[in-house]
Amino acid sequence: MAVTGDNLLTPEDSNQIHGDILESIFNHVPLVDLVPATYVSKSWKLAVSTSLQGGGGGRRRCPNRIKPWLLIYTQNTRFPHSTTAHAYDPRSHVWIEIHEPSIKFISALRSSHSTLLYMLSPSSFSLSYDPLHLTWHHIKAPHIWRIDPIVAMVGKRVIIAGGTCDFEDDPLAVEMYDLETCKWEMCESMPTILRESASSTWLSIAVNSNKNKMYVVEKSTGVAYSFDPSIKAWQGPYRLRPQTTSTISHCFIGFAKHDRLIFVGIIGDDIKSIKLWEVDGESLEVFREIGEMPKQLVERMKVVSSEDDAEIMTCFGIPTPSSIGVSLMDDLVYIYISSVGGAIIMCEISGDASGACSWTSVKNMSGIDVDRCKVTQGTVLGCSMVGLDDLDKALRESRKFQVKETG
Repeated sequence: MAVTGDNLLTPEDSNQIHGDILESIFNHVPLVDLVPATYVSKSWKLAVSTSLQGGGGGRRRCPNRIKPWLLIYTQNTRFPHSTTAHAYDPRSHVWIEIHEPSIKFISALRSSHSTLLYMLSPSSFSLSYDPLHLTWHHIKAPHIWRIDPIVAMVGKRVIIAGGTCDFEDDPLAVEMYDLETCKWEMCESMPTILRESASSTWLSIAVNSNKNKMYVVEKSTGVAYSFDPSIKAWQGPYRLRPQTTSTISHCFIGFAKHDRLIFVGIIGDDIKSIKLWEVDGESLEVFREIGEMPKQLVERMKVVSSEDDAEIMTCFGIPTPSSIGVSLMDDLVYIYISSVGGAIIMCEISGDASGACSWTSVKNMSGIDVDRCKVTQGTVLGCSMVGLDDLDKALRESRKFQVKETG
């Protein structure tokens, strides 16, 4: 069923269903299809809300709460950058194709942080940070020309660092844009130790929204720093290296619920294993392992799942740690191969003190309708906490959602 703004007409009340029965039914309805249900009556709207948030004064944990969506944008890297958008909703276990009004692309889409998309050219800079990227903010380009920077939003400030063109004087330059004053400011440059890796290709970043800090870790070494926009300065270094006999070839960081900093480590150049650790948010010391991807899922990461992957494997062998990406939000960690139709593994971290992990493979339906003969196709992945209000707004702004298949 395609969900559009036309579905938001209030139907006549007929046979009434109330209470726990109605909530139980809504627990099995895809989130995108619950939007029209909120317009039936006040009792239905309350039942929808209760089915998502739980009842009993918050004492009962709802088994089907809203969870972060994985968003995948498949785009032609050549102008005019035709783009298709898909989302995976883990609450409903469905893939959704998102039909969006055309927008003016000033460059290819990019993302170096889970919740933010941006486009950057020498003369302009556009970014979007709402959950479904309904709104784009067009601002003046930063002073320094960059091709692969790290970009993150910390509070009301946008941080852009590194990734400069070769002819720029300072490859570690950091600029900050204040969304309230609409001005760019120069900040302290990135630490010198990051000189050879100062780009989004080689750095993983995470933002603590409560502390208004950005954290940066070098993927190959685990060397980390934090950046405080209020003083425009860096702190560190910190060594995010777990006490393990295994060789960690690549690592990523991200914040889970309750400001828990999670460290994702790829073991071995041939991806022997993938593990998760929790990091102390104050000292930035890795203090406990919380999960390891099951062997059968690790092997699935190496399976050819598209013609693009087959071509890559023919030339370079099996996927390497550098072809893996990670998006993390709330209690979900998405680990994926960054290619059209690449493997996706989802890990849900327990919200209790145990921090136990449950793992599952997600069938990637985002590449089925993509013309894989186009070698210029690229993908941008991220995750967002999409709620009913976000979907309602999207439907009213002419977006359409087509449920494709169960994941």
